[in-house]
Amino acid sequence: MTDGSRIAPERDATMPGAKREGALRRLYHWVLAWADRPGGPRALLAIAAAESFFFPIPPDTLLIPLCLGKPGRAFRFATICTVGSVGGGMLGYVIGAALYETVALPILEVYGYTDQYAALGRAYADNLVLALGTAGFTPIPYKVFTIAAGGFAVPFGAFVIISAVSRGARFFLVAGLIRWFGEPIRGFIERYFNLLTIVFAVALIGGFLLVGLVFH
Repeated sequence: MTDGSRIAPERDATMPGAKREGALRRLYHWVLAWADRPGGPRALLAIAAAESFFFPIPPDTLLIPLCLGKPGRAFRFATICTVGSVGGGMLGYVIGAALYETVALPILEVYGYTDQYAALGRAYADNLVLALGTAGFTPIPYKVFTIAAGGFAVPFGAFVIISAVSRGARFFLVAGLIRWFGEPIRGFIERYFNLLTIVFAVALIGGFLLVGLVFH
């Protein structure tokens, strides 16, 4: 099972090309190896949490092979992934709110996300649901949005709710496809993962906006 998913890791803009690629590849295979170990679900929880504020490998990398290995537990793995991701996002929020200079800024600089961070204040002010909901579900780096949510004082309750819905939708979509279609769907998910999440995110955001209009 260790050939796993091909979900691409994020890139560290400060490392030379070959060195960066080698480090990310080793980290990617380390994450993937947990699919064959007894502690796989615990590793999934930790990786999902870490990815929400600093780790470069998406938790889907481990979620997919775990679900393929035990399709009957796919929704359990999605739950673990969601809990870890939202918990890590809450930590990212605290880092952005209270530790920007010492912790948040170095993380943003390592990944080259300082420009994106600067633009998020306006995005949150314009439409919090659209900005954060899109980040929680699509391949856009979620860690930048969690840190920025704290840095720009987004209401914490709204942050947690939107994160839980969007991240949960992403992980349960992957788990559901694998549970219902099994191994044959794997190649489709790996090849079209980014497009799949973007399309579903559009539907999810549309639902958020519709609810807002109904209860406005």
